Amino acid sequence: MSRLGIIAGGGSLPQKLMDACKRAQRDFFVLALQGQAEKKTFSGVPHRFVRLGATNEAISILKAENVDAVVLAGSVRRPGLLEMKPDWRTLQVFAQLGMAALGDDALLRAVAGELEKEGFRLVGAHEIEPSLLTPEGVLTVKRPSPENETDMQYGIRAVKTLGALDIGQAAVVQQGIVLGLEAVEGTDSLLNRCRELNRKGRGGVLVKGCKPQQDRRLDLPAVGLRTVRLAYEAGLEGIAIEAGASLVLDRDAVTAAADNLGLFLTGFKAP
Repeated sequence: MSRLGIIAGGGSLPQKLMDACKRAQRDFFVLALQGQAEKKTFSGVPHRFVRLGATNEAISILKAENVDAVVLAGSVRRPGLLEMKPDWRTLQVFAQLGMAALGDDALLRAVAGELEKEGFRLVGAHEIEPSLLTPEGVLTVKRPSPENETDMQYGIRAVKTLGALDIGQAAVVQQGIVLGLEAVEGTDSLLNRCRELNRKGRGGVLVKGCKPQQDRRLDLPAVGLRTVRLAYEAGLEGIAIEAGASLVLDRDAVTAAADNLGLFLTGFKAP
């Protein structure tokens, strides 16, 4: 097998992929993003840190480490241009994208294109660890009620519309009303915001889905233990995430946590 380069942001996904490589005895190298990835995650494994806007340096490091396949893993907070301090190659990417650079999907596609131009093969996280992919159907003891199903369907339409505009991947719907849509703040902040907007009566649903135009090797929506806890604290009744086009991190632990908190977790097939 080729040497895998894991370009790591925050969260637990980089660790999951490192564990999968170790089980498969696959050689890997981690290129961790400064200000995004936690240093302690990479203790004892070959790694380097690089600034998010240092495209040339990142490519040079990957080549020096004899990496030929690359996976992007983990959450990345989008800094402003001044904070990013982009090198000349990164500025060229922004210039080519124009207004499209404002969207995460377009930017990720451009990054992927730069990597592929340099001869790296891009792979998805689910290709390294297939068990991360969300299966179709209800995963928990609790099942969605008819009211939840109605909210889910409305949420799916909202998420697909939002995704087509390259804005976000999640929505919270309660009693047929959209309480919040995800943008640059991410799912955690969306759930915290919706905690204050929760209405009296039955709780709502968090819906996460892939953007219609999304390259599925890049930035698939994900649910983890933190998502479950924040959904519960926001007063929601469950989480719906797109089957075959999203990731459940630590599926057994996430399902058990949802069961303990009385939430449902289900994988839906988008029309």
